Amino acid sequence: MTWGNQNTEAEGHAQMDMAFEKGINFFDTAELYPVPAAPKTSGRTSEIIGTWFKKTGRRDKIVLASKIVGRPSDYVAHIRTTGFRQGSVKDAVDKELKRLQTDYIDLFQLHWPERNTNTFGIRDYKHDVNDTWEDNFNEVLHELDKEIKAGKIRYIGISNEKAWGTMRYLEESKKHNLPRMISIQNAYSLLNRTFEGNLAEIAIRENVKLLAYSPMAFGVLSGKYIKGTATDNARLKLFPRFARYSSEQSTEATKAYLALAEDNNMSLAQMSLAFVNQQPFVLANIIGATTLEQLEENIDSINVELSEDLLAKINAIHAQIPNPAP
Repeated sequence: MTWGNQNTEAEGHAQMDMAFEKGINFFDTAELYPVPAAPKTSGRTSEIIGTWFKKTGRRDKIVLASKIVGRPSDYVAHIRTTGFRQGSVKDAVDKELKRLQTDYIDLFQLHWPERNTNTFGIRDYKHDVNDTWEDNFNEVLHELDKEIKAGKIRYIGISNEKAWGTMRYLEESKKHNLPRMISIQNAYSLLNRTFEGNLAEIAIRENVKLLAYSPMAFGVLSGKYIKGTATDNARLKLFPRFARYSSEQSTEATKAYLALAEDNNMSLAQMSLAFVNQQPFVLANIIGATTLEQLEENIDSINVELSEDLLAKINAIHAQIPNPAP
């Protein structure tokens, strides 16, 4: 989601080349990307992936995922104002296929719920009696089913979803023989383990496992902001609005994790990513980078295994400062 804003097309292609050569075969994008969302860059990330497919001919070697924007807001009004209704799913799929220069998307996800719920850093659910949303889980699954039957998408998933919404989709699928959600893409990191509250059990028992996004907490878990080594083009310097992982409690927790990593002769980045990799409810760890050096370090985390002793020490920090960045 940096390609087309922080990263050029050439840099995006170089990252995909390196990732592919190191065995990565899953790419995730969205019609919203790059971030922050803006009319002049909308869809550019997918376009960069599309030109890479055209240049390399590797489309059949990649499991490709994308997303449709959820609840309408001013932030995404330049993309769509109809949520998942009124032909929006077909519109989103068709436009992404064109950008990506392909005739199918392997995994198509609902980027966030249409209803008003606690997503994107909101800790607790507060019911909004003025929310005009009406239950349309069945309708949404029927729209997605049309795209599957048309051969445009193969599987479906949810993102930034809660336990209730996840189970409602599964209920509708089972009851009405509709396509089943196979994955859930939510934030998960050392600073945000809220997924473990209710969704982890659902992920395992219902086999709707986690595609963990922001495992590095917007780069905070590299330690570069604490050490003062972040460059001027670092995400949080360019876009201070992304303050989800920058609270006082998050900084305190990050300092503790940084000291623990260094005491165990590893980088905080690799400890953070290895922690995500080892969770039984995780299907894939969605790493992101703006440089090839960062990408190589991130990919190499797959070779790091955290000991039970180190995991216990991580959990001790978590117990003292639980989920500072929900």
